[in-house]
Amino acid sequence: MTRILGIIPSRYASVRFPGKSLALIAGKPLVQRVVERVQLAKRLDAVLVATDDERIAAAVRPLGVEAVMTDPALPSGTDRVAAAARGRGADIVINIQGDEPLADPGVIDRLAGVMASDPKWDMATPACRMEDGPEVDQPAIVKVVCAADGAALYFSRSRIPHIRDAADARGAGPVYWQHIGIYAYRQAALERLVAEPPCLLEKLEKLEQLRALHLGYRIKVIEAAKPGLGVDLPEDVAKAEQRLKEEG
Repeated sequence: MTRILGIIPSRYASVRFPGKSLALIAGKPLVQRVVERVQLAKRLDAVLVATDDERIAAAVRPLGVEAVMTDPALPSGTDRVAAAARGRGADIVINIQGDEPLADPGVIDRLAGVMASDPKWDMATPACRMEDGPEVDQPAIVKVVCAADGAALYFSRSRIPHIRDAADARGAGPVYWQHIGIYAYRQAALERLVAEPPCLLEKLEKLEQLRALHLGYRIKVIEAAKPGLGVDLPEDVAKAEQRLKEEG
């Protein structure tokens, strides 16, 4: 039977927003908001929080999840997830960002289903449709282009694809897709990913998923209805609270 773990990396020393994991979002710590959303997913055998700080661990233990203490020197959330997953007999590991208080449990379940049902995929991740407009040119919004079977071809902070002749895009359906940073990995693929050094494209774009493509991974992209909302800066707290009100 396939064992699927959901792991939330959450560290205290965020460069742009120190202590953000414990920042209150409508009266609850951010990390609690994320855990409660992830717990609504039905296909996870366990939910873990991978952290480097006892204050975060203390905040999540009462929620019925295990807090796994990881080395503060680990370079990324993915490395933290891999460390937390070792020795737990997982077949599939889903990395849910610790700053996404509106993580969609339905998307998590669909990622789990794709990975459990089709062994050709090394990874799976979601994306949503984007209208053509100024947001497409924002480097903070990552775009993805895919093959006919949904396999990711490339991720970029730039506008991709470049439309040379506007007439070619008319009636073509959605052209731009915004990547959402939730990743499902096969355990072996995750271990290899964190063992390999960053490739040139990853260093240039600052996108870790480009290392996976560089290694030849097949990444399935599934469609999500809307983008997530990452709390990266103090001003994002108000945005998250507004979205929570809108979604009830």
